[in-house]
Amino acid sequence: MSNNQFKKGELYSFITGKASTAIARRLQKKFNQAGINLTIEQWSVLYQLWKEDGKSQQELCNATFRDKPSITRLIDNLEKLNLVKRVSDDKDRRINKVFLSKQAQKLQEDTMQLAEETLNEALEGVPADQVEMCKAVLQMVYDNLNGEEAISRKQEAGSSRTGLGSVIPTKEGN
Repeated sequence: MSNNQFKKGELYSFITGKASTAIARRLQKKFNQAGINLTIEQWSVLYQLWKEDGKSQQELCNATFRDKPSITRLIDNLEKLNLVKRVSDDKDRRINKVFLSKQAQKLQEDTMQLAEETLNEALEGVPADQVEMCKAVLQMVYDNLNGEEAISRKQEAGSSRTGLGSVIPTKEGN
């Protein structure tokens, strides 16, 4: 018997990420109102670099769930805004490392504050235990769809489930 408890229309809405889209739109609106000239997609790349500067383009692809052409375009545009710089890896010139500029480092505090405000607005009135349950369910869905990677993570972590801290950025950088 199927574990699908959605009607087809509800499932489609769930899969398309209505909540994620609403959060992204609200954050983009806050960036625009604050005069921050960044798209949410560009911000997601900067966010990963704030966590660890000097990541390779491939690492950024993996961390942001984007393909190579998309990351290349985003980095091109971030370079035009003088927010990042590509540097060839010392050991392997085929690898480009991406580093933040001082200007990008100055954006971190303001953009992270706006992201935190947006998440607080999104989660207003939602009890903490329900947020944790939602994180756990979404992690299970993600794990179910990521084959071998999911199996090895489950084995490494035993049978415990972790939250989506790495997917939903917080000020602490989870």
